[in-house]
Amino acid sequence: MQNIIQNPSLIHDKFQHWFQEACEKEISNPNAMALSTATVNAIPSARMVLMKHFDENLNVHFFTNYESRKGGELNTNPKAALLFYWKSLDRQIRIEGDISKLSREDSDEYYKSRPRMSRIGVWASQQSRDLESMELLRDKVDEFDKKYQGDDVPCPDYWGGYCLTPYYFEFWQDRRSRLHEREIYQLHDDKNNWQFKRLYP
Repeated sequence: MQNIIQNPSLIHDKFQHWFQEACEKEISNPNAMALSTATVNAIPSARMVLMKHFDENLNVHFFTNYESRKGGELNTNPKAALLFYWKSLDRQIRIEGDISKLSREDSDEYYKSRPRMSRIGVWASQQSRDLESMELLRDKVDEFDKKYQGDDVPCPDYWGGYCLTPYYFEFWQDRRSRLHEREIYQLHDDKNNWQFKRLYP
């Protein structure tokens, strides 16, 4: 059975409820999510990143090096899928959507909130490129640690945030006998109406 949901706050509230329970139950990083991207030739790749924001418009924010593999793929194919899996709750949430970059102001604001050595690491690491040795990376960290004294470590232009604007949610709950519950919310039109349905497990 399919229903049209005209109030996306229902999706927002369900996500927030599950996420809050994950924050209480998961040992570490309940905001960890698998980010899947693909090249223009549909070659996929996935890695774990951290969700840093989820708002009332259902947008998900995360941050990374724009010159990394995922950054390059998001630049040429600006769509992605996210997967939250909380083993302690036997739950997962799948999200698919369109990708856009956050403003430089938003990226700078979050960057300044990070620990100093995490900001130094952004300068030291040429993410996703070949590295000859860990000693070379440590030398780079020392170099930028000395270059940027105190807490004034600027955000480089090649680092910042992304916003995933979703058009698909799946809430998956484990049940006995593998009869799992799957609730789907899919964007129905440009008026932000969502279609609700259930799937067989």
